[in-house]
Amino acid sequence: MHTHPRLHAYLDVAVVVLVLVGTNLIAHFTNAWASIATVPIAAIVLVAMIRRRGLGWSELGLSRRHWRTGSLYALAAVGVVVAVVAIGALLPITRPFFMADRYATISGALIASMIVIPLQTVIPEELAFRGVLHGTLDRAWGARGVFAAGSLLFGLWHIASSLGLTSGNRGLTGILGGGVWGQVLGIAGAVLATAAAGFVFTWLRSRSGSLIAPIALHWSLNGAGALAAAVVWQMSVA
Repeated sequence: MHTHPRLHAYLDVAVVVLVLVGTNLIAHFTNAWASIATVPIAAIVLVAMIRRRGLGWSELGLSRRHWRTGSLYALAAVGVVVAVVAIGALLPITRPFFMADRYATISGALIASMIVIPLQTVIPEELAFRGVLHGTLDRAWGARGVFAAGSLLFGLWHIASSLGLTSGNRGLTGILGGGVWGQVLGIAGAVLATAAAGFVFTWLRSRSGSLIAPIALHWSLNGAGALAAAVVWQMSVA
């Protein structure tokens, strides 16, 4: 009798992972419209699906009673990231890592950081990973499964998006090179870095009980980085 809930939990994890794999492939290897809409749509579908499977709002990190704690952790996380990014952009030794040509204009970086990154990347990914996947993994394997499997899967999620990483960043190209091995090393580094970030996001989610904190940290890493990249680029061509 006691095996059925655990079996259902395993099946939920398997379905969520399959949906995430399919979403990632469609978003990166089909067309431009799919790359824009697929992840947000999949996140909404996953939340609706897993709610029907019995996960509560608290298990998804969406309970109102955790809003205050989540907001406090969010403010602290954003403050730390903004300070680190500002220092990194100012120091000559780390400034080349902000030279990403896709953020060559301030206006483009503002649109990316305030609209595209939150709606297309940060909020959908946090709903999917620190919300739905977190809740299903917790039911199946507890905290260890959430931290280990959740972080690893978040790292693997970024393989496709890091395929052209070294070719578009001067700092990484200078260290890793622009050839095949440089690309492989860039992908491996991106997976490790995003898995580590996923671990921190998961810690914030577990500590605060809310998605507000990991959403804020995720946005600040991407959004503040985009703005800093645009500022550094403009300074370099001035």
